Amino acid sequence: MSLDASQATTFGDMILDHIACYVADLAAATDWLVGGYGFEVYAASPPQSRELRSVALGRNGIRVLLSQPLVGDHPGAAYVEKHGDGVADIALRVPDAAAAFATAVRRGARPVSAPVAHDGLVTATIMGVGDIAHTFVERPAGGDDRLLPGLSPTGTGPTEPDCGLLEVDHFAICVEPSQIDPAITFYREVLDFEPTFTEHIEVDGQVMITKVVQSGTVTLTLIAPDQSKVSGHLDSFLKDHGGAGVQHIAFTTDDIVRSVGGIAARGVEFLGTPQAYYRLLPSRLTPLRHAAPELERLNILIDEDHDGQLFQIFTRSVHPRNTLFLEIIERMGARTFGSGNIKALYEAVEHNQGRGGRDDV
Repeated sequence: MSLDASQATTFGDMILDHIACYVADLAAATDWLVGGYGFEVYAASPPQSRELRSVALGRNGIRVLLSQPLVGDHPGAAYVEKHGDGVADIALRVPDAAAAFATAVRRGARPVSAPVAHDGLVTATIMGVGDIAHTFVERPAGGDDRLLPGLSPTGTGPTEPDCGLLEVDHFAICVEPSQIDPAITFYREVLDFEPTFTEHIEVDGQVMITKVVQSGTVTLTLIAPDQSKVSGHLDSFLKDHGGAGVQHIAFTTDDIVRSVGGIAARGVEFLGTPQAYYRLLPSRLTPLRHAAPELERLNILIDEDHDGQLFQIFTRSVHPRNTLFLEIIERMGARTFGSGNIKALYEAVEHNQGRGGRDDV
């Protein structure tokens, strides 16, 4: 698709503005992020709200909007009934929301809401993949990026210590196999995302197809199962979630040992790792940071690519459907997503079982 200069720059400065989630219980979801991850509540909807109650919260560069529908005919109620709690909107900050909306719709995006100005912001929304929307957000220069239309600042400040989560690294969006190529085409041709990475991972008869697109600070990792192979957790996600959706959100940290230790102390549970993974680690690589015993104590994984290393860990899902969880990641130059750990974990399980041991993956 050929672009003129104005079209080419419409999305050029796009960054992640916030993550919008519909939830069944706003108080519980807020406590999950504040009590577990040290988020701060920035703003909330008026107490008299009758259709939707919302809270804006986050920490450092992370911004999340949680909303609980209060009436059955609100779109959020249909979302929660179909998917349960989940990411309904990955909002994208752009220099000109009206231009972004017009360009996206002209290129084939399905419109949801036309541009509207409120509380100093301009927003407009299109549909992305599955039931995930994208709201374009245009903010005034120097404005407070923690605030959203219709919400009032709480003025309370943080109530919990900072766990060191800095920003969103990527979203993992699980789609049907037939959706992954059209999704890549949509993000490339409609929103000017660049494809950056493709991989097929096969372990024990299960195949995961991974394709990554990126624009500015926004990275979307699209994943799909190969349904001609053995069924796995991606097939389960699609069934239990009711179709495509965000499987997990990855938050960055500059010290994963400190962050994971602090978050675990708050009661957040992480996936365990077989001891054999760490016994086999020296044959794979040598950590550039963090001692291996520290990594083993906290169940932190490590991988590397041509650009460097990464450390990562995944939380246990607290979602009733087990369809949404979080990842914490520290990058030391690595640009990929830890796919080497999938094979390493499988080999560790096999090794552990051969020794008569137990594992947690």
